[in-house]
Amino acid sequence: MHTEGERLIPINIVDEMKSSYIDYSMSVIVSRALPDVRDGLKPVHRRVLYGMYGLNVFSNRKHLKSARIVGDVLGKYHPHGDTSVYDAMVRMAQPWSLRYQQVDGQGNFGSMDGDPPAAMRYTEARLRKISDEILADLDKDTVDFQNNFDDSMTEPTVMPTKIPNLLVNGASGIAVGMATNMAPHNLSESIDAIVAYIENKEITIDELMKHIIAPDFPTGGIIYGYDGVRDAFHTGRGRIVLRAKVGFEEIGNRNAIIVTEVPYQVNKAEMIARTAELVKDDKIPGIYEIRDESDRTGLRVVYELKHDAIPNVVLNMLYKYTSLQTSFSVNNIALVKGRPIQLNVKDIIHHFVDHRHEVIVRRTEYDLRKAKERAHILEGFMKVIGTQDDLDKAIAIIRHSANPAAAKEGLIQEFDLSDIQAQAILDLRLARLTGMELDKIRAEYEEIMTMIKDLEDILSNEPRRYSIIKEEMLEMKEKYGDERRSVIDYSGGEMSIEDLIPDEKVVLTISHAGYIKRTSLSEYKIQSRGGVGNRAATTRDEDFLEYIVAATNHQYMLFFTEKGKCFWLRVFEIPEGSKTAKGRAVQNLINIEPDDKIKAYIRTDDLKNTEYINQMNVVMVTKNGTIKKTSLEAYSRPRTNGVNAIEIRDNDQLLGARLTNGTSHIMIATKNGKCIRFPEEKARAVGRGSIGVRGISLEKGDEAIGMIVVNDLENDTVLVVSERGYGKRTAVLDYRETNRGGKGVITLNVTEKTGNLIAIQSVTDEDGLMIINKSGVAIRMGMDEMRVMGRNTQGVKVINLKKNDEIAAIAKVEMDSDVAEVIEEGEESTEVNTAPDSNNPEFSEVPLTGDNAISNLGDPEVLRKIEEEEKENNSGETPESSEEKSED
Repeated sequence: MHTEGERLIPINIVDEMKSSYIDYSMSVIVSRALPDVRDGLKPVHRRVLYGMYGLNVFSNRKHLKSARIVGDVLGKYHPHGDTSVYDAMVRMAQPWSLRYQQVDGQGNFGSMDGDPPAAMRYTEARLRKISDEILADLDKDTVDFQNNFDDSMTEPTVMPTKIPNLLVNGASGIAVGMATNMAPHNLSESIDAIVAYIENKEITIDELMKHIIAPDFPTGGIIYGYDGVRDAFHTGRGRIVLRAKVGFEEIGNRNAIIVTEVPYQVNKAEMIARTAELVKDDKIPGIYEIRDESDRTGLRVVYELKHDAIPNVVLNMLYKYTSLQTSFSVNNIALVKGRPIQLNVKDIIHHFVDHRHEVIVRRTEYDLRKAKERAHILEGFMKVIGTQDDLDKAIAIIRHSANPAAAKEGLIQEFDLSDIQAQAILDLRLARLTGMELDKIRAEYEEIMTMIKDLEDILSNEPRRYSIIKEEMLEMKEKYGDERRSVIDYSGGEMSIEDLIPDEKVVLTISHAGYIKRTSLSEYKIQSRGGVGNRAATTRDEDFLEYIVAATNHQYMLFFTEKGKCFWLRVFEIPEGSKTAKGRAVQNLINIEPDDKIKAYIRTDDLKNTEYINQMNVVMVTKNGTIKKTSLEAYSRPRTNGVNAIEIRDNDQLLGARLTNGTSHIMIATKNGKCIRFPEEKARAVGRGSIGVRGISLEKGDEAIGMIVVNDLENDTVLVVSERGYGKRTAVLDYRETNRGGKGVITLNVTEKTGNLIAIQSVTDEDGLMIINKSGVAIRMGMDEMRVMGRNTQGVKVINLKKNDEIAAIAKVEMDSDVAEVIEEGEESTEVNTAPDSNNPEFSEVPLTGDNAISNLGDPEVLRKIEEEEKENNSGETPESSEEKSED
């Protein structure tokens, strides 16, 4: 039963649900979850800023209790829970959440580990300087205001911001039926893009991307691959892969992976806990211990590895299974005139510039209105107090009037004033009636008339308005711009990296123990003339620089291991190190097995050059005398885990690999003193999977010890050395050309006195040689010390060995002529003492430790100076610590 007078309206529940849900979703979309394209703020953030503006907590005032600010925002503008307001304000103050914070917090505002902030009664806040720019000109009628929730006051619908907030701070929010996730960008880059857009409205997105390169996250990290960035800029949607910034260190005798920056929005504590679980479950083998060593100076997470673990392999597992690699899905949805629209980067810039243009028009109109009002009053002053007679007349009218209204009426009639002018005269203080004040009034009037003219010019001149936007933008860049934090690793994606990395010359140095680094060629050029030269690269004990080659960033290094695998590194992927740095162990850069060893390094030109890769061949030789020639084309598709370069059977191993040009000659030597020479055409090219062909026929118990490739038959000579210290140099032409697979001819008469042959090298007078004994002594000699002699002789004693000592290895110190030229130009640097030194005494013998390994072994004076310099540099550090320093 229903009471009298009550009316029931039957409605369809489906229609009611539809309309109610649409109302609710529109409210969420417009008034809660999505930012406005113009100022990049959601209502709650706008209200927090406006509430702080109302409380006058600017960047130059003292902090105010957060609870006071939150209470004000709740009571005046935002009728929701206090936690929603406080949480929003806390986020605006966190350096890891916003690229450019808007609130300056004092107290505990949470941490990257997900720790909650202190309650609002304990913390304090004020606006940051950059927020003053977001609120600038708010009092000049630059934006529309609307009533608050109870119509008792008004609040701005948008901020007149000078900061392109949507671009630089991004936004994320889940509405109904849609969501937004916008990445933060660098302010300097964003402003460069905005300026470029103002200068040319028809600019393409690709041209804008030369200015605004990629997102720039507050926590830094590495943007891995560029395709997602390009998609996001062009369409407003894209998936950006983020990686932590990682380095390798040696801690004690263990390798360690050091994380110094994590991807955006990653909870560090959760990431470490999750990784620890995976290690416990054996999902990620190889990790010995995880430590969080972060402190107030910065983030540092240490993954200490087990002895047999390969850092690169462990790192790839961490990327795969933990938040060391995450993805950020860009979805640029923002409110344009109250409607949610998906925007590309040019749309965002376009709407921001339009907003700034409107703000400048409205600000100028306001200033003009105020200037005209003031000019009107000054005109009244000049009419009334322009001369002494007028002034006396005005004073008389005021004195004889019964009340202010009569006085005003009298002034209006006598001087033809407006109501406003007459009131201003009545409000004048007597002090303003002096002659000096009258001059001031006239000067102010002239100034205001000039200003009015200028403001009218701004309003009538659109190009000028845009140039004002540009000037203000550049001023913001000057004040708040900073370096970008997120690094872009273009090689992660499909983008052609050649467009992005200059193909400049670098010097690659590889030590005997496999430490590699690249150094810009310019580092060698800037040394001053004379003097001892700079301190050379710190190498480890019993190590020295073996290869010094000039390369360019686009070239490749191929690494061949004794198990017959091939790995690649682009030259730009090799870590950069100064001249004094030790470099990084190659094992840490490629996924090589723990029990495998690198046997050969080959530098090649760009593997995308089809003509080059089809013309060049890789020739390999194994201990059992097998030779294999394969076109370089077969090795032109790099894979992270390497490829099989040659099939290695039991009891065999790869000895070396060289690049040939199709017309080279190949020489293989065996430990019993035999050597064969044949043109490379005799070995037909085979596929990468095959095992190769016989290079030299071995007698029982014999084995190959090395191969050389000869390109200059006239001038190259062959050096062979035996383990008891005998060796000799012979002209290549002394070895007759034969067919592949023969037994070869005698290269050195092997006797008990000489011991087995252990090395063969192709040398010229300019080359330097390092001889390493089993006892750890290194001898340096220049090849010009050794005369060329006949083939079938025992050779000469290259080195006097102590009792029972033998030669372990010889290494030609290879240096490109390009590098040598540049270094000679600079000065006699100790770095280059790995190259032959014509002033060397015949042989120098020095225990092979530390820097001596590559210093000028022949010159005690130089050695003394280097030692002194070392003492000065290290000032009490152990050699290990100075090595670690240089590696960093």
